[in-house]
Amino acid sequence: MAKSKKPLKAALQSQQSRMKLKQKASQAAQTAELMSKKHGGKGKITAAAKGKGKEAAPPRRPTIPFRATDKILLVGEGNFSFARALIRDAPAELEHLPPKNITATAYDTEKECFEKYPEAEDIVLELRTAGVDVLFGVDATQLGKVAAFKGKKWDRIVWNFPHAGKGITDQDRNILSNQVLILGFLRSAAGFLVHGPVPEIFRPKKRKVPDDDDAEEDMDDDLDLEDDNIIQPVTCRGTVLITLRNVVPYTHIQLSISFLSRDVPRLAKSPPPPTGGSTPQSPPYSLLRSFFFDRNTWKGYEHRMTKGERAHGTGRTGEGGEDRTWEFCVKN
Repeated sequence: MAKSKKPLKAALQSQQSRMKLKQKASQAAQTAELMSKKHGGKGKITAAAKGKGKEAAPPRRPTIPFRATDKILLVGEGNFSFARALIRDAPAELEHLPPKNITATAYDTEKECFEKYPEAEDIVLELRTAGVDVLFGVDATQLGKVAAFKGKKWDRIVWNFPHAGKGITDQDRNILSNQVLILGFLRSAAGFLVHGPVPEIFRPKKRKVPDDDDAEEDMDDDLDLEDDNIIQPVTCRGTVLITLRNVVPYTHIQLSISFLSRDVPRLAKSPPPPTGGSTPQSPPYSLLRSFFFDRNTWKGYEHRMTKGERAHGTGRTGEGGEDRTWEFCVKN
């Protein structure tokens, strides 16, 4: 019982240590691969050689985690280009999604948003003309304080590429600030999700995964069921979708993102106790699945960043890795 009362930083310290070791191993493997290429790859079988004589694998079918009947809340929208992608040239599955079913929000005020992302003004005008509800100054960790949200529920609450954006150079503090952000979002979103049975999004694997730390870190492959269709004959429990870039870190900010991309399922499943006495405990979530987030599926979508070289939203995410979405629902 005493263990569960440890403050957030202490509760997550061991997880950070494991991630650092894994990151060092990954960097060492990359260095070895570069050296191999530099010396002609002698003694190693290249990926091309391994695949010689075999047909190229078919491209992955993109996962569309929405239905045309869903009510969708988007938080942390930045320049609102993802909201626009849902109503303009949307995937066929969303052809009949009513724009009035979408609520798109940004943390910035309207003035700050348009100064930071000049293209956002035209996008917002298009969204509002179509019937999308656009709100500014919405803190994703304090959704309960938004008067316009009183009594509302959503089928999907979505945050693409969350980051605290504090510009913290200390690695541990940067990671911690983003963990606190994610926990605050999950706590805040829980009260605005539609009630109902757990969505039957995937078929369970035959292999039983032990409920321990090491096994849980390997669950992503089991949950990568992006070829499965979502069939929901009845109103099901609302879900939270968090998308992050899974890339080997080469700056403090990307280290934080890379760490979170492996740690989000653990934080959602077993949230540590809050550090403040007045802060309520975050409810536990169940991880339904994770899948590849294909930016090309969402035409016109451009992820914007806000700090350092990324000032005024001109920056892009790092090269390499992949974008990945984790989908959760509140546990029974």
